[in-house]
Amino acid sequence: MGSLAGVVIYYWLLFMSPWAWLTIQVSALLAVGMCLLIMAWIGYTLATTPPPMPLEDFDFEADLGEESEEESEETEESGETEAG
Repeated sequence: MGSLAGVVIYYWLLFMSPWAWLTIQVSALLAVGMCLLIMAWIGYTLATTPPPMPLEDFDFEADLGEESEEESEETEESGETEAG
């Protein structure tokens, strides 16, 4: 109901009130202002986010060993070989 009332009030302000030009100016100001605020928020987030952890700090061999054991168990159960 609130949205429909807002549309009716906005329609009245644009087409039937003496403040039509002011309504257009305020609407444009709000639209441009919101876009610029979103861009500023994205820029701030990019500037303040810490860089990711370097790849040297990861232990890839431990992860690969666990995955290869799981894969070998799955292939043994299904009876498939790595070649085909």
